Amino acid sequence: MADTPLFRNHFKAFQVIFPWFQKNITGGYVTQQLAGERVAAVVAEPDLNESGIYWSWGNRQKPGRHSFAQEVSNEAQDDAKARKLWDLSAKLVGLDDESAKGVPAAAGSV
Repeated sequence: MADTPLFRNHFKAFQVIFPWFQKNITGGYVTQQLAGERVAAVVAEPDLNESGIYWSWGNRQKPGRHSFAQEVSNEAQDDAKARKLWDLSAKLVGLDDESAKGVPAAAGSV
């Protein structure tokens, strides 16, 4: 998703170089279409319904590429860090404690 508005606030040079780098050097460039198809697959395909999994396609845009599960780091599974991130994010966007009450204590758990 290197050429989407995701990087709209980044330096102009980065906006040009990063997609080129992904396409020509790393091979990790993924089109918006393919990224959307992958998100839909994770939502809809029974083979991808296991919770707590980081699904990957190796970041490659090759036809017929199959998904595989990558190990989720201990840091990504840290509920205390997830809660802190949620609280800081809520504060940054102007949510008060009352607005965030519906969020489970283990916000980072999947």
